Amino acid sequence: MKLWNAGAYLKNGHMVPHADAEGSLSQDEISLKKEAGRKNTMAYRILQAHNTSGDTKKLKIKFDKITSHDITYVGIIQTARASGLEKFPIPYVLTNCHNSLCAVGGTINEDDHMFGLTSAQKYGGIYVPPHQAVIHQYAREMMAGCGKMILGSDSHTRYGALGTMAVGEGGGELAKQLLNRTYDVNLPEVIAVYVTGEVQKGVGPQDVALALVGATFGSGFVKNKVMEFVGPGIAALSMDFRIGIDVMTTETTCLSSIWETDEKTEEYFAIHGRPEEYEKLLPLDNAYYDGVVELDLSKIEPMIAMPFHPSNVYTIAELKANLKDILYDVEEKGKVSLGAKAAFSLTDKIINNQLYVDQGIIAGCAGGGFENICDAADILRGRSIGSGKFTLSVYPASMPIYMQIMKNGVAADLTAAGAVMKTAFCGPCFGAGDTPANNGFSIRHATRNFPNREGSKLQNGQISSVALMDAKSIAATAMNKGFLTSAAEIEQNLTKPAYYFDKTIYENRVFDSKGKADVMANIQFGPNIKDWPAMSGLTEHLLIKVVSEIHDPVTTTDELIPSGETSSFRSNPLGLAEFTLSRKDPAYVGRAKEVNTAEKARIEGKDPSAVNAEIKEAFAKIKEELPETDLAKIGIGSSIYAVKPGDGSAREQAASCQKVLGGWANIAKEYATKRYRSNLINWGMIPFLYSEDELPFTNGDYLFFPDIRTAIETKAATMKVIVVGNENAKAAEFTGKEFEVSTGDMTDDERRIILAGCLINYYKEN
Repeated sequence: MKLWNAGAYLKNGHMVPHADAEGSLSQDEISLKKEAGRKNTMAYRILQAHNTSGDTKKLKIKFDKITSHDITYVGIIQTARASGLEKFPIPYVLTNCHNSLCAVGGTINEDDHMFGLTSAQKYGGIYVPPHQAVIHQYAREMMAGCGKMILGSDSHTRYGALGTMAVGEGGGELAKQLLNRTYDVNLPEVIAVYVTGEVQKGVGPQDVALALVGATFGSGFVKNKVMEFVGPGIAALSMDFRIGIDVMTTETTCLSSIWETDEKTEEYFAIHGRPEEYEKLLPLDNAYYDGVVELDLSKIEPMIAMPFHPSNVYTIAELKANLKDILYDVEEKGKVSLGAKAAFSLTDKIINNQLYVDQGIIAGCAGGGFENICDAADILRGRSIGSGKFTLSVYPASMPIYMQIMKNGVAADLTAAGAVMKTAFCGPCFGAGDTPANNGFSIRHATRNFPNREGSKLQNGQISSVALMDAKSIAATAMNKGFLTSAAEIEQNLTKPAYYFDKTIYENRVFDSKGKADVMANIQFGPNIKDWPAMSGLTEHLLIKVVSEIHDPVTTTDELIPSGETSSFRSNPLGLAEFTLSRKDPAYVGRAKEVNTAEKARIEGKDPSAVNAEIKEAFAKIKEELPETDLAKIGIGSSIYAVKPGDGSAREQAASCQKVLGGWANIAKEYATKRYRSNLINWGMIPFLYSEDELPFTNGDYLFFPDIRTAIETKAATMKVIVVGNENAKAAEFTGKEFEVSTGDMTDDERRIILAGCLINYYKEN
């Protein structure tokens, strides 16, 4: 796989470096040629068709459809209700694939489901009951369409293989769509993924996807850009294979994806009873791309992404040839995230020079497709996974897929081999269920393998870990009773049975309002469903205490707000906030709350320095050195520092939990994804940037931001910060140390949201 850092043109089906295509043109002519070429990409044409701004560079996108699942839709609808929601203006699908089990928290999860159903009735939505489909499979089967755009409150909202540009964002962005507002983004760069060759024996979609993630993530090559899949290699790929690659593009940190469409795409829509959604999509000749990923399918081997990130990739052959060295290296990397909280080891999994695996799972929007499951069944047919520690679970991504594998015998073959068939559920992807024993090692055809993604709890001294693999190699490993095996190593006869989509179960079980709202319907609330607490607008000045300092290269949203055990509290902002950074920095919540007592006093018109001795000391220092400062105009809050926060999930709670605990900002060297930065802004938190490696502050420091409101209003390029003092040196003199931060490029609406204090306040004011 090769990356072209320079631009290129697609000419007569071939990628041509921009220098060769531009020849002796003048700079003005080159600029015009590139501008014309950008308009020839599929991404540009789809984006502009949905842009309402009238400005081709500053986009205001209105999506065709939106979708959420049951750990996000309550918060989204509550936000929209608080902002004046009357009716869902576009099709909004509420799936129930994360809290499906209703196994934790008493009635909480089913209360959320009833909230979802009655909201769909009242506002005119679509409600997919638990176990029927994971969010993205339902969208593929029933929502996607060529040339369309879909916004989802899940990071793996990717339907590019079906000609649909889809974006995964935090809940605030969906609330905007529900309120007839727009998704505002600068015109993104477009990177061509030029596909050639044909896949080799034993290689599946996850293998290609992991190779792609490994090649692009670390450098940020496609970060916040659109990946446009083109080239002669696409034609030989089945739709399930394309979809399996496409869904994992999220792990590259790209903004969205789009693929050429062809007769196989047309057949997919016909099979699913929606032939009218097909349109042939191709880039026009001389389309210009800002970079290129050369993807030669014939060079891809069976892959494995070792803990604790999808980009930590090796070929399975490479891992087996260097087993001790690679496992030791993974253990050392793991210490960065895990510290001394749990004893993590992999080298003890080596038995007779082979790697023994405790568990295999094929599941969700990446692994639970029809073709993956059938391929696994072909490998395991007539064999056994054994009666030892190794277990295998298979989760079809939708009930129609489950119905078909029951009809064609695939489910029976897998069951006979010892696999356990389960219903459509996203649990294995975010840490609910299927947690191995302590220090267990799981291989999964799923989307992520972050720390704790499999559900173990570091605070209890427990750890198990996940490696990502393709369903074929998982089945090959299962065939060998848990000893790691590449599908390329075994004989296989893949039958590739035909798929027949039967939507009868959807017709019988899914509530579809057909866009008609029932204003007389009453929303059913449970006792755990709480309104958002009141939030104040940005004050003239800010005094912020740094209450957590994280120097990991990347901080995931799972580390900011854990998944799994917290799911039952995602409709309760204050209850959920108690889990913030609980796995990464357990002291965070207490520190943030202590600072927040002073802000609550200020909001109530009381003297904040009277309830917090540190604030009293800080105020005194500010007044002594800056006597003109009006202390009554100082907002008080907390912030975290992280090098690169926000990789992974789109869950807005990673930001909102900080907000309800009194968070006013994050400070970072960069933000891992646009969606996390957007989440901060939508919750009124300022996304400060500080680019230097050596920090002028440390955990526990108080930072004073004079005239911060004016700086946001006037679009100041930088903001002055003064280090006031530290909780561990309360008697120290006012340090006077100053440094500068920035916020990066912000839209006018984003500035207004920050000034208002959060998205809800902004809509109330407007």
